[in-house]
Amino acid sequence: MVSIRKELSEHGLIPKKRLGQHFLIDQNILNKIIRTAQIEKEDVVLEIGPGLGEMTIGLAKKAKKLITVEIDPKLVEILKKKVMDYPNVEVVKGDILKVDFDKLLSQEKNPVKVVANLPYQISTPLLFRFIELRHLFSTLTLMLQKEVGERMVAPPGGKEYGPLSIFVQLVSDPTIRFFVKPPAFFPPPKVESAVIHMAWKENPMVEVKDEEWFKKIVRGCFSYRRKTLINALKHTDLSLPPDMELRIKEIGIDHRRRPETLSIQEFVNLAEILKS
Repeated sequence: MVSIRKELSEHGLIPKKRLGQHFLIDQNILNKIIRTAQIEKEDVVLEIGPGLGEMTIGLAKKAKKLITVEIDPKLVEILKKKVMDYPNVEVVKGDILKVDFDKLLSQEKNPVKVVANLPYQISTPLLFRFIELRHLFSTLTLMLQKEVGERMVAPPGGKEYGPLSIFVQLVSDPTIRFFVKPPAFFPPPKVESAVIHMAWKENPMVEVKDEEWFKKIVRGCFSYRRKTLINALKHTDLSLPPDMELRIKEIGIDHRRRPETLSIQEFVNLAEILKS
């Protein structure tokens, strides 16, 4: 693998902090990520943030088709030259948070696999987009900030447990496969990373009849996570029934509990009972 530092220097490039650019320089980690993604010869893969193509060629050799999305125009031009010998690779310039996934993947008959080294500042909003548009994707193999990964897999009762934990676990089975130390990158980030693999549940963990209302209840409760459940709900701007304390008691939840102690099923029951 050509030295990333040398390659950046040859192109007159400096990693952009505003784009969260940390280039993966450890070949062993690259190979582990590709193995974790379990790419098969008939798979279509979406790679987000390919950078200098450290992982792109490895993915291209395994997948039927590879679509890469890169926001940095200079890196896009470099990537296009690097993959000239790989007709199965499509390089797209774009901001992944603004990409129209339905349009980008309109030609694909089956859900695609996602492999991404995500800039820390966009990982959470992008995760919510993946969940919302999950019919387009089969599995997600994501490298992101260790703290975010731990929140994704957190059980009820701890400080890591929150809306991200609930929304991710409601529809998928996330697992942390391994952690990555800062020296594996150039420039090294200040925190550790985690590689997460997500596969969608065949059926959601629980039936959510009104998903938007459910999300509002969860977010409302966690906006005041230090308060008791009943006080947290009272401080939201949601339209809640006047007898909500009685309703909460009816479903067997103590209204004095704190939001982070409720299981996903209890949140679903709570959302259902609080519909006006």
